[in-house]
Amino acid sequence: MSFPKDFLWGGATAANQFEGAWNEDGKGPSVADHVKGGTVSIPRQYDAEIHEGEYYPSHTAVDFYHHYKEDIALYGEMGFKCFRLSINWTRIYPHGDDETPNQAGIDFYHKVFAECKKYGIEPLVTISHYESPWYLAEKYNGWYDRRTIDFYLNYCRTIFTEYKDEVKYWLTFNEINAAMFPMNFGRLNGVGLKLADGVKMFEPEKTAEEASVRLTALHNQFVASAKAVMLGHEINPDFKIGCMIAGSMVYPYTCNPADVEEAENKMNAQFYCGDVQVRGEYPYFAKKMWKDQGVTVRMEPEDAEILKKGTVDFYSFSYYMSSCASTDESLQKTAGNILTGIKNPYLKASDWGWQIDPEGLRIYLNRVYARYQVPLMIVENGLGAADERAEDGKFHDTYRIDYLRDHIKAMKEAIDDGVELWGYTMWGCTDLVSASTGEMKKRYGFVYVDKDNDGNGDLHRERKDSFFWFKKVIASNGEDLD
Repeated sequence: MSFPKDFLWGGATAANQFEGAWNEDGKGPSVADHVKGGTVSIPRQYDAEIHEGEYYPSHTAVDFYHHYKEDIALYGEMGFKCFRLSINWTRIYPHGDDETPNQAGIDFYHKVFAECKKYGIEPLVTISHYESPWYLAEKYNGWYDRRTIDFYLNYCRTIFTEYKDEVKYWLTFNEINAAMFPMNFGRLNGVGLKLADGVKMFEPEKTAEEASVRLTALHNQFVASAKAVMLGHEINPDFKIGCMIAGSMVYPYTCNPADVEEAENKMNAQFYCGDVQVRGEYPYFAKKMWKDQGVTVRMEPEDAEILKKGTVDFYSFSYYMSSCASTDESLQKTAGNILTGIKNPYLKASDWGWQIDPEGLRIYLNRVYARYQVPLMIVENGLGAADERAEDGKFHDTYRIDYLRDHIKAMKEAIDDGVELWGYTMWGCTDLVSASTGEMKKRYGFVYVDKDNDGNGDLHRERKDSFFWFKKVIASNGEDLD
C-alpha cells in the first residue's frame, strides 16, 4: 500500500471563512457577509441589512487578504503540493451581474497564485464556495432565476481566462448537495434566497412550494456547472474540473429493512447530485422523490443535453464523519456536517458531536468509486477542536494527529483496494471561522490564529504540533505516520 508519487497533499480553505477584507478594494457583499455569528446552541441567522455593532464573522475572518504571503510561506514550509482556496465571486464581480470585473480583485488572486508557484504548490480553486453575491440573491432570488446561470458563466469566463496558466484544478460548487436538505443552510449558495432579518440558517422549510424553489435552483446550478465545464475545457483543454459533494457514510442502525431503506435514502441525497454531475443525468429515483415531496422542478428542453455534455473530470468531496439511519424517532441524534443522523454506539465523537469514523472513509471511497469510476479527491477532512495552549506555550494537538493518521491509513487501504485517489487537502489548514456556527473556538488548523469567538485577537500565526507531523507525512508521501 502506497500513495501515487504525484499525490496532491495539502490543505483547504474558503474565502468567506478565511479571507476577510469583505468590503475592501471594490469587493461587494456576498450572502455569507450577511450571516451573523452563533454557537452550537445559538443558530446563525441572516440579516437583510448589515447592522452596525453586530458581529459578522466573514467580515474579517482571519484576514488571509493581508496575510496571504505569510500563510502560503507556511504551507511551503510544510511541503504542500496543493492548496485549495475559493475565489470570492464578489471580489471579481461586486454585484454578480456587473458588465466589467473589478481589476483589484483579479490582481489579488494573481498575487496569491504567484506565491503558490514560488513554493511549488498547485492551486485547487473552488469557483463558488458559499459566496454568492448578495445582490443576485436580493434582485433575482438567486439561483431560482435562470439569469444567474449567465452571470455565473461570465464570472467563470473571466477567471478561466485570467488564470488559465496559473490554475489547473477547479471545482464548480462547494458541497452542492447542501441544497438537498430542507433548510436555509443551502441558501449560502444563493439558492432561492429571499430573506428578512432574523431568519435562522438551519430553519426548516414549511411548504412543498419552497422545496420546488430549492430544487429548481439546484437544477440551475447543475446546468451552470455543466456549461462551466464545457467553457473551461474550451479555454484550456488541460483544465481538470470537478464536482464537490458533502460526503458521509450512512449505515442502517439495525438490520430492520426499514432502517436499511432509510440509510439508502440518505445516501441517495449525495448520489442525486453526483449522478447529475458525473453521469450527466438525474438518477432513477429522482422522479419518485419529486412526486413524494410534491415538488416540481422547472427545466428547459435543452438542459438534458447540456448535462450530458458537461460532465466533470473528477469527483471531490468532504468527509468528516458518519452516522446511522433509522425509522425509530426515539433514538439519540448526533451532530454533523449538514448531514445528521442517529448516534452510532461503536464510534467516538469530537467535541462538537461529530462521530469519528476513519473506516467509514474507506467504505465511502470504495462505494463512490464503484458507482462512478472517475478519479476522486478528498478536499475536506479534519477535526474541529477547542485547542488550548499548554504550559510551555505551545499547542500539542495530538488528538488531531491521531484523527488524521487514522484517516490517512484508511485512504491508503482504499488505494490498495483499487480506488483512484488524486489528493487530500485537510480542511482549515490555518484556523478559520466555522461555517455552521461562526465560531473560532472550533479549530481545525495546523496553524493557530489568535482570534476568539467575538472577533478579538491580533491574528498572529503559530505552528501547532500537527504542523510538524503533517510536514513529515508529506515528505514521506504518506509513509511516515508516527
